[in-house]
Amino acid sequence: MPYLPLAYLHLGTVFPAFLLGTYLLIRRKGTAAHRLMGKIFMGLMLFTATVTLFMQAQVGPTILNHFGFIHLFSVLVFYSVPQAYLAIRRKDPRVHRSNMIGLYVGGLVIAGSFALMPGRLIFTTLFG
Repeated sequence: MPYLPLAYLHLGTVFPAFLLGTYLLIRRKGTAAHRLMGKIFMGLMLFTATVTLFMQAQVGPTILNHFGFIHLFSVLVFYSVPQAYLAIRRKDPRVHRSNMIGLYVGGLVIAGSFALMPGRLIFTTLFG
């Protein structure tokens, strides 16, 4: 699949995940609404991370002529989401919280910051 449709699909899932994740971090924990929105957030993150695996790195060195350093954030997602889910099922909120905060900061804030670097699609779209 060409890069641009994948980029739009990625943005269409990562932006709602960012908004939902922000809401979940600042609101009361443990409610039925939190649990439902948390499952949606996890699904969005897994889906968007999967989409990124099909997007060739556009900046910096690549491995196998496809993957770049930015793809390490996909690995973070594939690790953190199941760990957080299993932790909360085991009733271990400390491990759940640390994985979810790490996922939000690493998978959304830091990765999103890299997306705004010169040479990246979002930077070019926003700033020419």
